[in-house]
Amino acid sequence: MPEKTHHGRNVKRFREMMGIKQEALAHELGDDWSQKKVSLLEQKEIIEDDLLKQVAEVLKVPEEALKNFSEEAAINIIASTLHDNAGSINNNCTLNFNPIDMLIEVYEENKRLYERLLASEKEKNELLKGKK
Repeated sequence: MPEKTHHGRNVKRFREMMGIKQEALAHELGDDWSQKKVSLLEQKEIIEDDLLKQVAEVLKVPEEALKNFSEEAAINIIASTLHDNAGSINNNCTLNFNPIDMLIEVYEENKRLYERLLASEKEKNELLKGKK
């Protein structure tokens, strides 16, 4: 028998995945909200549609995700995907990932950032010289 969806638990999961504290969610929901009220909301099995829609907008997730997400379904999807793609995952990892290339890419980006910083400092110095 499939597990019944728990709206409050889903709100908590998505909030935590996004690194949002209960206080921050309460602030975004409005003046009549508090950390305690968000905590109580996350304990509710069923949340009214209009409130669930408001929470979904604040979390920037589809309302349906909060209504229908179930761990069991997610685990089944992941397990099925891993099983179906097991061979291609191994091949893609060995073919597409080269740590030396990534290191060089990071080094080059660092160099570009340093050059932009240096140019910005030179421009700032020129502006300061002009003001004297």
